[in-house]
Amino acid sequence: MHAALGEPARLAIVDELAVSDRSPKELGERLDIPSNLLAHHLTVLEDVGLIVRFVSAGDGRRKYVRLVREPLARLEVRGTFPSGAVLFLCSHNSARSQLAAALWMARTHRPAESAGTHPAPRVHRGALAAARRAGLSLGDAVPRLVGEIPDGTQVVTVCDRAHEELDPDPSWWHWSIPDPVETGRPAAFDNALADLDTRIASLISHSSPI
Repeated sequence: MHAALGEPARLAIVDELAVSDRSPKELGERLDIPSNLLAHHLTVLEDVGLIVRFVSAGDGRRKYVRLVREPLARLEVRGTFPSGAVLFLCSHNSARSQLAAALWMARTHRPAESAGTHPAPRVHRGALAAARRAGLSLGDAVPRLVGEIPDGTQVVTVCDRAHEELDPDPSWWHWSIPDPVETGRPAAFDNALADLDTRIASLISHSSPI
């Protein structure tokens, strides 16, 4: 693992993935690494268990790269913690983005909102139940359409479809969270919440405000 991270380009890839899942194209553009060289670096990181590559839940022709956080727990890989408001986006704003905003506020005591590209009529009952099980409250949350985003807001897409539909700004983060609504099972909502909690906890533990 240390040998893999001894290459500056691979360390830069890991630093980038510390806050956001990225497609190989996004990584190449952000880090100015040619596609053939990037493919080599990703293979090295994958071989030592530091990343996984997976197919988008939206456009099946696309792939994303995700950091495997457990092996890096002792290496203090740091991301940047946003100092201002955070906006979580997904397609229907009925589960993942609602849970993410509630969890963010509970864990960080900082403001967060959520919205969707195609809002559902109401918050999914599975999300409401998962929030209660986790000691969170979604209150009177109602799905809303994403509108103008104020400057200084850290946008986090938690849905592959929304990420691909919105053509995001390079400063946005993307957390690829499977849609629990597709199965509707309590475990799926709990798993989505646990994934979000892991990502937020990692930022709190290893980041400094910017």
